Amino acid sequence: MGSLSTHVLDTANGCPAANILIELVRLEPEGSRTVLASMRTNTDGRTTAPLLAGEAFGRGSYELVFHVGEYFRGRGCITAEPPFLDLVPVRFQTSERPQHYHIPLLVSLFSYTTYRGS
Repeated sequence: MGSLSTHVLDTANGCPAANILIELVRLEPEGSRTVLASMRTNTDGRTTAPLLAGEAFGRGSYELVFHVGEYFRGRGCITAEPPFLDLVPVRFQTSERPQHYHIPLLVSLFSYTTYRGS
C-alpha cells in the first residue's frame, strides 16, 4: 500500500514552516479536480499523518497546493501585495502500485524547490 507525506522548510528564515495549509487534489483525466485532504503543518513543518494512504492512494495524477503566501504574511515577511508566491502547486503522478511518496517543499519569498524524497 502506498502513502503520501510532505514537509515544508522555510529557507528564508532557516526553520521548519509551521501552520502552512496544504491541500491535496486528485486531477481527473477530463479536467475535474477533487480535493481529497486539507491539513496544516505542525511545528516541525510536517503533517501529523499521511495526506493519503492505503486503498485511497491509487494510480493517478495529484496536486499538492501549499498556501505559502498566508504563511509569510503571518510571519510579517510580505511587504507588498500581492506576494510573488501565494499558492505553490506541485503536480505529480503515481504508478500502478503506489509506493511511499514523500514530497518536501523548500520555500522562500521568491523561490521554491521540491523533489521526491524518501
